[in-house]
Amino acid sequence: MQSATSARVAASARSVARKLAMQALYQWQINDCPWQDLVTQYSAEQEMERADAPYFRAIVGAVCAARDVFDAELATWMDREPLRLDPIEHAVLLIGAYELKEQPEVPFRVVINEGVSLAKRFGATDGHKFVNAVLDRAARSLRPDEH
Repeated sequence: MQSATSARVAASARSVARKLAMQALYQWQINDCPWQDLVTQYSAEQEMERADAPYFRAIVGAVCAARDVFDAELATWMDREPLRLDPIEHAVLLIGAYELKEQPEVPFRVVINEGVSLAKRFGATDGHKFVNAVLDRAARSLRPDEH
């Protein structure tokens, strides 16, 4: 069993991985490139030392490989097409959809809280409210037993 301190360190490393993944996915939306290039570029970032690098790689690889699938699902939980979203909110929602669908060990509340936190820090003024609502709908749909 993990100690409380090691659990906090792991959670913090995942938070940094999500932040870097959001930045990489933002960049990818603006300037399409192979996801492997993003992983290579962000591996050199100083912050990567504090990040869960395999988790970062998993997020970026999965989202880039299946963006159409994630966007189709996101479209069912919101009132606009994902491609019309601000790139920051879109990146945050892609990460949230990935985690809700592919990372069942991450509690849905953590996924929502992390997404809202990223949207507050980097997104538009009220973008976090939209992110919260969409991820809540996604959690209800993807994890009905947990929600």
